[in-house]
Amino acid sequence: MQLMVNGALVTREQVRAARAWLNWSQDELSAKSGVSRRSIAMYEAGRTLPYDDTLEKLRHTFEVAGVRFHFVGMVGRGISFNPEGESSP
Repeated sequence: MQLMVNGALVTREQVRAARAWLNWSQDELSAKSGVSRRSIAMYEAGRTLPYDDTLEKLRHTFEVAGVRFHFVGMVGRGISFNPEGESSP
């Protein structure tokens, strides 16, 4: 299962990887993003797709923390980390 960020597909594996890279539990991501832990767990397990506003909250939370999603065409293929967060180019 995949979800959209600016028209590109972000995989649940990218979401898990971003959380792991930041060493955040699902509870921590939930507290930082305002998305329920259950919603995060269900998406990471491939059991559901999030609503657009849920995706936006997760994306923003990760980007503020410095995570960047990478794509090949429109499909998510990896992540990287910018410790300066979203304010850096």
